Amino acid sequence: MTTNKDKSLSEVHGSVNTDLKKGVWRKLFAFLGPAYLVSVGYMDPGNWATDIAGGSQYGYKLIWVLLMSNLMALLLQSLSARLGLVAGRDLAQASRDSYPPFVNFCLYLLAEVAIAACDLAEVLGMAIGLQLLFDIPILAGVCISVLDTFLLLFLINFGIRKIEAFILSLVAIIGLSFFAEMLFAKPDLAEVANGFIPYLPDSNALYIAIGIIGATVMPHNLYLHSSLVQTRAFSRNTASIKQAIKFNIVDSTIALNMAFLVNAAILILAASAFYRNGLFGVSEIQDAHKFLEPMLGTRWAPVLFAVALIAAGQSSTITGTLAGQIIMEGYLNLRIQPWMRRLITRLIAIVPAFIVIFINGESETGKLLVLSQVILSLQLGFAIIPLIHFVSDKNRMGTFAIGTLTKMAAWLCVIVIVGLNINLVIQSIIEWMTTSSNPGVIGFTIIPISIFACGLLFYITFKPFLTTIRFSSYKPHSASHSLKLEPGKSYSSIAIAVDFSDMDSKTISHALLQGGTQARYLLIHIVETPGAIIHGKNTRDYESLADRKGLDEYAAQLSALNYKVEVTLGYGNPKKVIPEIVNESKTELLVMGAHGHRGLKDLFLGTTVDAVRHGIKIPLLVARA
Repeated sequence: MTTNKDKSLSEVHGSVNTDLKKGVWRKLFAFLGPAYLVSVGYMDPGNWATDIAGGSQYGYKLIWVLLMSNLMALLLQSLSARLGLVAGRDLAQASRDSYPPFVNFCLYLLAEVAIAACDLAEVLGMAIGLQLLFDIPILAGVCISVLDTFLLLFLINFGIRKIEAFILSLVAIIGLSFFAEMLFAKPDLAEVANGFIPYLPDSNALYIAIGIIGATVMPHNLYLHSSLVQTRAFSRNTASIKQAIKFNIVDSTIALNMAFLVNAAILILAASAFYRNGLFGVSEIQDAHKFLEPMLGTRWAPVLFAVALIAAGQSSTITGTLAGQIIMEGYLNLRIQPWMRRLITRLIAIVPAFIVIFINGESETGKLLVLSQVILSLQLGFAIIPLIHFVSDKNRMGTFAIGTLTKMAAWLCVIVIVGLNINLVIQSIIEWMTTSSNPGVIGFTIIPISIFACGLLFYITFKPFLTTIRFSSYKPHSASHSLKLEPGKSYSSIAIAVDFSDMDSKTISHALLQGGTQARYLLIHIVETPGAIIHGKNTRDYESLADRKGLDEYAAQLSALNYKVEVTLGYGNPKKVIPEIVNESKTELLVMGAHGHRGLKDLFLGTTVDAVRHGIKIPLLVARA
């Protein structure tokens, strides 16, 4: 049986019931949201550097590149949403269903590297924003960014709609900040209009255009969107699926056009403030912030710029966390604690940033941002190409497989994006080889990895054209087996973990129902004082003596009711000591109480049941509050 835990983002899967909404507008509003979470990836700190460089060096001439990137993103995100809505699989799960294990593992590693690279840009953006606004050193800001690890854990307890509302508020902050900046900058609207005419002034403009495209279409957004659309529950008939696809296209169109307007505003601001005043070399975010006040004549311009940068970094880090969870669960079918998943991703981004800034100083942040975009560029094709194959397959998509014109447009996007990004990677490698003091290291590391990645890209591109991919019917577990039922019997020996709370009555009652008066019961309590942790059984503090007395009182009450009871007092960490006592006691069943707290309470109060169940070899019965 497939449960919600087998679904993509199981905590919020199908949590928004759209069938309850009556009327087209109410139903449309119920579907709106996933694309707004996706859109923040199109306006994260990694985009800012390329937009600022393009505006300061070429004025308004590269706005058409932003528009072209946005149209590509709109097409690819709509395909990602279609996969999730029709097949009920996110992109990572669909890849796991379709490719051999080795190919899948390689795709997983590349996706994880992309998540870390994206998080690197967000860490640096957050750190730079804190420096600009509060004069905090970037190195300290990088360390502070660890604290937002727990923000998503807090938000997800309130449901996906609350997360969407929070992200939308951050997007609004970014948008309003740059709207105000535009009023200060007073751009030449005629020149802005001319910027929509495709034109590349020189070869360096091509390089910046490649960077804009590479920073705009991000691989993790394709994984993210195919999962987020599954938070909407709707009838699985043809008419409802068609309506869901249509509403999600509307959602994507609104959200991604908002992202386009923000990126265009950044480029126009750079063109109006810097290019128009002869400052053609502004490419660093810090430089842009420094020159805004003297160029625009208001002290609010740099403040709004820094606030928008922090909002961009914070919103992007939340969606990056969700994408990381989707990738790990989808490719590996592996679920770890969300805080651990978040912390691992953040540390992978922070460690290289910390080391480089510590050794070379804050001047290296711009190069780190560029490096993060190069890494994203290298991974992009590994998400786009499988997506196109999946949504083109009639066995998987049925009548909702994309048509010929959409296929042609999608493959044209692949040719443009992958071709330009490969060009960017090649140019970057050449630059590293010529400027590095030790090019041999690059020759033995980066180049072989790039060649292997190209071979993998070739495989996933042409293999489906040569032989049909056998799309497996996904099963999160092995096939069901014939049941071999054991005859019913009462347990003869039962362990009961108590903590002298209101839960004890319920816990003991559940245990007595399993064994009756014929069973032997072992009452267990663990003393967790510092003395108990250090001295163990030799502890004789007030709490251990009181706990022994409490166990004896429980035993006396049960003995008076003709139950056979023994007591054991343990010392130290309950997660370790309870399994040790249970395994030594040869009991047949353990009964524990669970207080039902989660989220931040789990973080501060701790959890015991999950840890204990992995340490025992007998059944565990959990009584809930």
